[in-house]
Amino acid sequence: MNVRLSKEQKIQILNSTDVYKIMQQVLLRENKIRRNQEHFWVVGLDNANKILFIELIGLGAVNRVNANPPDVFRMGIYKLAIKMILVHNHPSGNIEPSEADKTFTDKLLKVGKLINIEVVDHLIISEEKYTSLADNGVITKLQNSGAFEIVDKEKKDLEEWRIKTEKEYSVKIDIAKKMVEDGIDFDTIKKYTGLTKWDIKKL
Repeated sequence: MNVRLSKEQKIQILNSTDVYKIMQQVLLRENKIRRNQEHFWVVGLDNANKILFIELIGLGAVNRVNANPPDVFRMGIYKLAIKMILVHNHPSGNIEPSEADKTFTDKLLKVGKLINIEVVDHLIISEEKYTSLADNGVITKLQNSGAFEIVDKEKKDLEEWRIKTEKEYSVKIDIAKKMVEDGIDFDTIKKYTGLTKWDIKKL
């Protein structure tokens, strides 16, 4: 689910605090019940570290949320993101990364490296504070961990998936352009293409 951003939120990211300020606002938009569930977002950046999009990938239970690499990177491929920041919340308020958090981050680092979308950080946030795996040196350690190295067959499969995803998005854009030219309303275009209203408005 694409997260709507104000013009003021589409900023150049200079540090983890910049990311947290925006993600704290996004989290606090939710009602109290939803804030008691774990959310997993991805923040896509261009080559100037400006935010391209924020996408909610998963919504889970109090202490877990599931996300898989294709879902995590799909919007990044669509939007031609150069870098990506992972963000998830801990409703308990404990922002220390678990071993599962580190393992998951490590997997995504290796996939991102292969498809040329660099995972530069993973923030764990609460309503009042956050921690950054990059600031704490965890990202660097994971990059050099030697774990989850991708073998040739996986590289081929991931490259084929990346190309397929790019083609699918291109087809959706072409269809949406024709529908816009025919005067079809945005809600109908969104329904049949799966694009966001923001993508459609830019056509």
